[in-house]
Amino acid sequence: MTELTVSASPDGTAAVSGPMVRAEQVHKSFGSIEVLKGIDMKVRAGEVCCLLGPSGSGKSTFLRCINHLEKINAGRIWVDGDLIGYRERGGKLHEMREKDVAAQRRAIGMVFQRFNLFPHMTVLQNVVEAPVLLRRVKKAEARDRAAQLLERVGLGDKLGAYPGQLSGGQQQRVAIARALAMRPKLMLFDEPTSALDPELVGEVLDVMKDLARDGMTMIVVTHEIGFAREVGDHLVFMDGGVVVEQGDPREVIANPRHDRTRAFLAKVL
Repeated sequence: MTELTVSASPDGTAAVSGPMVRAEQVHKSFGSIEVLKGIDMKVRAGEVCCLLGPSGSGKSTFLRCINHLEKINAGRIWVDGDLIGYRERGGKLHEMREKDVAAQRRAIGMVFQRFNLFPHMTVLQNVVEAPVLLRRVKKAEARDRAAQLLERVGLGDKLGAYPGQLSGGQQQRVAIARALAMRPKLMLFDEPTSALDPELVGEVLDVMKDLARDGMTMIVVTHEIGFAREVGDHLVFMDGGVVVEQGDPREVIANPRHDRTRAFLAKVL
C-alpha cells in the first residue's frame, strides 16, 4: 500500500499521503499473557477500517497501542509517517518523553465505550476544554468550533446541559464532538455503541457515517456488522491476538474464507 492517496480532511482541506496507519509485527503482553502476537496492518488515509472478533481477541488492546495508551513490547506503529511512542536510533527504539507522546496523541482522536465526560461541566465546556488547554486555541474560537461540532452531531440545543441530563447516545455524541474539536487526522472508536440501549445505537452510528462521508480516517472496534458492511472500506477479523482474515467487508461477511471467521459470523449475524 505505497500509492499516494488524496483525501479530504474534516475541515475541507485536501491531504496527500501514504498509509495513515501502519503496524508491523506488534506484540503486547500483560505479564505472562500475550495479547497481541505480531499484528501487521495498514489503513489508508480516508479509509474506515472495522476490527471484528470475539471478546479477548486483542482488538481494543491494539487500538490503545496505536496512540500509545498501551506500550507495545515489540514491533512498530506509524501514524501519518510518524513512529508512535518511540524514536529509532541505530536500529534501537527509545521511548519518547511523555510530553512528546502527548503531542502525538493530540492528532489521534479516541472515543471509548464509556463517555468519560466531565460531569461538572456543561456539554459546551466539555468540548471546549481540550483545545484551549492543549492546543492553546483562543476560548472564543474554541467555543465557536465546539458549537458547530455539537450542531453537527445533532446537539446544538444542548450546549448548556450537563452530561447527567443526557441519554447515553447523546453523551457519546458529545464525546465524538470533543474528540473532533482537537482536529485529529485519525479517529479511533472502541466499541462506541456497546454501552448504549439498542434504540440509541443508530444515532451514534449516523454521526460516524457522516464522518466517513467526509473522509475521516477511522479505525472502529465494533460488533455492528451492518455498519461494517455499509460503511467499512476494510474489515479485519482478529482472534487469539492475531489477524485471522481481512479484506473488503462485504466479501468477508458474505464469503468468509477461514473457519474461525465463519463460526464467529454465524453467531452474530
